[in-house]
Amino acid sequence: MNIEYTNVLTPEEFNALRAAVGWDTIEDSLAIAGLEHTAFMVCARDGGQAVGMARVITDCGYVVYISDVVVRPGYQGQGIGREMLKWVMAYIEENIAPGQRKSIFLMAAQGKEAFYEKFGFIRRPTDALGCGMSQRLEKRKEGN
Repeated sequence: MNIEYTNVLTPEEFNALRAAVGWDTIEDSLAIAGLEHTAFMVCARDGGQAVGMARVITDCGYVVYISDVVVRPGYQGQGIGREMLKWVMAYIEENIAPGQRKSIFLMAAQGKEAFYEKFGFIRRPTDALGCGMSQRLEKRKEGN
């Protein structure tokens, strides 16, 4: 296994990685727009095949969101996720000027919290930070 790390990922590879870990796929137009508006992305490749990805989304101010951290099941436990998170955190740190502070958020898949704690993330809720929350909103097509 010879893992290479790139900043290129196609919408098809994006959805294939999501499907590989049991996540839903994203409509092509939305996947394309999401990838185009990604601030930073790292893709792990084995022989050209995308086997992992991680993305950074930001408001270009003080909020940074780490999204879509995925490693294909057959490649998990081999340090690929850790290496991608190192790339992500290096990108974020490079984009903080002296004296500035950024808030970094992510949603950990159940059971993966300890992985992120190794990078300094804390579980919520806490007395100081409260509970993290999320919502999925879907607008039904007419006639459905």
